[in-house]
Formats: sequence, C-alpha cells, structure tokens
Amino acid sequence: MFTGIITDIGTIKQSKQLGDLRLIIECNYDMAGVAIGASIACSGVCLTVVDKADGWFAVDVSGESVACTASGMWRPGTRLNLERALKVGDELGGHIVTGHVDGVGRIVASENVGGSWKVTIAASALLAPYVASKGSITVDGASLTVNSVVDQSDGTAHFTLNIIPHTAEMTTLGELAEGREINLEIDVLARYLKRMEDLRVGS
Repeated sequence: MFTGIITDIGTIKQSKQLGDLRLIIECNYDMAGVAIGASIACSGVCLTVVDKADGWFAVDVSGESVACTASGMWRPGTRLNLERALKVGDELGGHIVTGHVDGVGRIVASENVGGSWKVTIAASALLAPYVASKGSITVDGASLTVNSVVDQSDGTAHFTLNIIPHTAEMTTLGELAEGREINLEIDVLARYLKRMEDLRVGS
C-alpha cells in the first residue's frame, strides 16, 4: 500500500531479460534500511526488491506488467518516480494507492500557466467512468487531484491536472510532453462506487 507521495527519483541503470525483465534501478534511498522482499512503487507499479546494494536495487518486472504499462518506460536511462511502501503510523499525505496500474493514458496537451503546468490526459473508455472532477488519481505513481473532466463522444474522457513547480521538481511529472504515455491508477473508492452503481442499475 502506498500514498502517491513520491520520495525519490530513480534511474534504470540496467535492463536484462531473464525470463522476467530484471532491472537495476539507481536511487538515493539508504538501502541498508530496505529489506529483500520489500515493495517499492516504480512510477506507479508495485515491484519487489530482489537484490540491493548501496545506491541501487533490483526488481523483476513480469511480461504482464510490461504489457499493461506505458510503452518504453522500462528502458535503461528512464527516470522513475519511487515510493516505499506505507508503514503503520506513516502520514497519509496523498490518497490510498495500491501500486496496480489500471490503464495507460496519453498526454494530449501540456502548457505553462502562471508557472504551473496544465496537463490534459486522455483516458480510455474503460477508465473514463472512474475519473471525477476534484477526485484523486495516480499518474506515474503520484497522487494528484483532477481539475476537470470532459467526456468525449467515443466514450473516452479528457481530464486536466495542475502540476505545481514543487511537484514538477520532485517527480518526473515536469517531463509530461504531449504524446507521452503515462500509467494511471484510479481511486480505489471510485472503483467500489462504480461497482455498487452497476449492481444497483442491474437489479
């Protein structure tokens, strides 16, 4: 379980196909305090630490995870938003995040507005019902608030976010150029509410 508050930016140093995809990720964490088997969210994907040393850790990414996440994100040199798993007693600064990517969105517009970045993301028809104005959404592992939602005629939705300078500096979200794919995780509360509504309508 995570909160969507990014605590480090890692860089993929090495990528090898060993059945699953083995990644070596450089980071600034004190790895002496990270156990083998611990969970670290990497741009929104919950991964298990399988090896480590000072300044880096290794994870295995399954073919399913590669297929369900943003294209090109597992290449050497890619920067990843990192968050260690929530511990009992930690401050819940964002919202409850599971580290399971629900789908891939695409940046359709990105513009500087008063020093912040106004970013518009296209969400698939599958995810569109779960995106609500002033609701929470996880973008590449970061907990953000949806500013507005515009439903499209094909069932998809375009929603806007405001990326303040601090968030842009402390995460990879300052790199959200038009056309880029990003990992999306919907709010777990929205997931349950949609399920309850579907059952109510179907009864």
